Amino acid sequence: MKVKTLTVGPILGSVTGNNARIFGRGKYEQYTQDLFKWWNSLFDRKLHYFGIARIRVGGELNFQRPRIFRINPNFDMTGVVIFNNLLPEKDYEYQIGWVKCYRKNLENLEAERFDWSNIPTYKFKTAANNPEQNRSFILGSCRYLLRILGSSLFDDRGDKTFRSILRQIDSGVATDGLIMVGDQIYADDLNFIAADQRIHQFFKRYQEVFSQPYIRKLMAQVPTYMTLDDHEIEDNWPSKASEKDLVTLFPVAIHAYMTYQLSHSPLFELSEDKSKITGTPTKFWYTFSDGCCDFFITDTRTERYLSNEESERKIISIHQMEAIKTWLTNDSGRIKFIASSVPFFPDSKTKNSDKWGGFLSQRTELIDFIFRNKIKPVVFLSGDVHCSMSAELICPEQTDFKIISIVSSAFFWPYAHTQASSFQLDGKLKTYSSHSYKLVNVSPVYSNDNFTRVSVEKSSFDESNLKVEVFSRKGRLVYTKKCGL
Repeated sequence: MKVKTLTVGPILGSVTGNNARIFGRGKYEQYTQDLFKWWNSLFDRKLHYFGIARIRVGGELNFQRPRIFRINPNFDMTGVVIFNNLLPEKDYEYQIGWVKCYRKNLENLEAERFDWSNIPTYKFKTAANNPEQNRSFILGSCRYLLRILGSSLFDDRGDKTFRSILRQIDSGVATDGLIMVGDQIYADDLNFIAADQRIHQFFKRYQEVFSQPYIRKLMAQVPTYMTLDDHEIEDNWPSKASEKDLVTLFPVAIHAYMTYQLSHSPLFELSEDKSKITGTPTKFWYTFSDGCCDFFITDTRTERYLSNEESERKIISIHQMEAIKTWLTNDSGRIKFIASSVPFFPDSKTKNSDKWGGFLSQRTELIDFIFRNKIKPVVFLSGDVHCSMSAELICPEQTDFKIISIVSSAFFWPYAHTQASSFQLDGKLKTYSSHSYKLVNVSPVYSNDNFTRVSVEKSSFDESNLKVEVFSRKGRLVYTKKCGL
């Protein structure tokens, strides 16, 4: 049986020291299924679709026995395969595709001889369990791809950002992860004319965005973690949402988001035998670790409570806030990275209500918690604002208190970018706290398409440094900033 190539993917999702989750999409062959539906039913010839994948240790000749997994029409013919019993920091190679068979042949599928001749071989490296191991990852957000009447514009320019990242990897630069903090799609790019409203429109949007050649190649080999921002649903969601939007638009957008961005994340639980993802998540935030880094990927978009009383506004639920606090104080010894789709700081001078600066009560609560518990280091990762920069927050009352904020946006935005003059880049940060928190060591603001490489370098003296490198869309190094941790 010939294995068919994926129509979207593969996407290498969550990778630990011991397992890996890989996403892929097949294809629903409507002609065969629908045109002769009565005939197929009469002779028990209903087609079933499956993903198939196999893995081997890098450099070895033989693959392990193929893993067969279900691809589901309810999730746009996608599925996730789980590879277990892997070794930390080890190179692996894999192949993944899809097959179809009639119901009567299901029992013999695993014994089938498969032809893999059309399937590429991909490579990846498992995560580090060692909490002292240095890490380097890519941070970015906001990849715009305009779709008009079924065609895509600006696609070549947008995908070149990911070509630049691939060139770094091909030159030998270790890249342990890709963290995308929102606006992976712009479902509302034609908001007043033809914004996406139906599930097939959202699915089509993801198919177009994630099947571009360079992003596709990148996500096939680098562990990829994502969170959503507003444009996965609607601009500034939920500030303009109607009651109808909450029961029509939101469920559709979230179903597509879970299918393409979350299904391969650590959010989904594994079955008892760890062979498949299972259950339906009741939240969209999750955590993972790799080497010297702990990550909390927040959901700062779907749990918002918007109130006319500023002190009552919430950007995350109480449940998520308590989870962050518990995670911050777990004494793992790793550096804490909190990924948020919108910036924690610096604040915009205007139009700040959509960011953490518009939810001062919770921002104050989190900063004061870090201050009181003397948690260090803590680094916020964010996007959204169509420029890149970094800054530090200090408090004169506690000399070793420091929170770092790294903002990276946009992978590609074909219009004017936000300038430095739009932000408060020095002085006291606005909070409700009795403590005075000040912005210092603010980097240059880069107002063009870009991506950011964040590297943690641990020394032998129990110290570590954070290196932030901002690159233009075509790969030119714009600036480097080092922060002591």
